[in-house]
Amino acid sequence: MADQHQIQQWHVTEPYLDLHCQLGEGPYFEKGTQTLRFVDIKQKRLHTVLVTEGPDSLKTLQLDSPIGVTANIQGQDPQEKILVALKYGIALLDRKTGQYDYLTRIGGEPDRMRSNDGAVDPHGRFWLGTMNDFHVGEPQSEGSLYRFDLGKSREEVESGLTIPNSIGWSPDGKTMYFTHTPENTIFAWDYNPEDGSLSNKRVHYKHKEKGHLDGFRVDKDGNIWHALYDGGSVIKISPAGEILGRIILPTNNITCVEFVGTELFITSAADEDSEEGTPSRKYGGGLFRVDVGTTGLDHTEFNLE
Repeated sequence: MADQHQIQQWHVTEPYLDLHCQLGEGPYFEKGTQTLRFVDIKQKRLHTVLVTEGPDSLKTLQLDSPIGVTANIQGQDPQEKILVALKYGIALLDRKTGQYDYLTRIGGEPDRMRSNDGAVDPHGRFWLGTMNDFHVGEPQSEGSLYRFDLGKSREEVESGLTIPNSIGWSPDGKTMYFTHTPENTIFAWDYNPEDGSLSNKRVHYKHKEKGHLDGFRVDKDGNIWHALYDGGSVIKISPAGEILGRIILPTNNITCVEFVGTELFITSAADEDSEEGTPSRKYGGGLFRVDVGTTGLDHTEFNLE
């Protein structure tokens, strides 16, 4: 770990959007439309805000399924249709009507499982982690990590997972990162661009401080910006696995991040365990932003055909 005196720090005192998500997650910047979309998994909502206009532009689409993560699709206008990971699998969502059609279902006992976090790899394949649905209670080791090719083929890459979380790639596309929250560990693999296969699994970073590793994004220099649930912060982790920076936030349950230019937008979840009147209780579920002076990697769109 880098010397504490050398660690960059940023402090955020209030949310950009104070909308009290139960479980805000999955922020995704649509560069072409200058909009940021993000989800509330528990309340089954897709939120969208036009960053050039600000908080008053917020729009919300109510669904009938928990929605874990979204992605753009090659050849599709993302204001019309996007890929969404819902309770039973991946689907095409019509953003005008809220209607969706499943492409491929996830495995496991359907009633017990739901989609969680995921991402499109540099070659257009969609990766998705699954876990127990909320009604099951404490998550069991029934989750999996799947790779979806062309929206049809589904391959289980890892099994026996409890809370599979964010997935991302190094700037050169040769390394895939994956966070398994119960182990508080970011794993790394060598990634084969030809077929999406993985090899040489290893520990990239093991978190030993307060908080649980949740969602992340990778910046242009290969640093991982990682949200800490129950840690009230985002940490910047170097390609060598060392902490280089920390964003301090006013609420405890930080869930995920997304780059919008040099700003980092940060989702959070409600903090019902903190006392009434505390900043963490007040601002839990808000959307935050802070300028961190660097940019993230562009998203790859899902290759449906």
